[in-house]
Amino acid sequence: MTDKILRCREVQEIIGLSRSTIYRMMDRGEFPRSQKLGARAVGWRESAINQWVEQGADQNLGHL
Repeated sequence: MTDKILRCREVQEIIGLSRSTIYRMMDRGEFPRSQKLGARAVGWRESAINQWVEQGADQNLGHL
């Protein structure tokens, strides 16, 4: 089974956070790293986002 790649807007809709918050959390190691898809495109593995969500928003958003 292949893992779907989610673009930033899709990730924002799933987790309810802004792009800047996602990148700030990535910098702090609190959110899965994006994968480079091209010169100006990144995406996240759907499984990584689902795992992050399953860990619980309270735990994941504790440092906002």
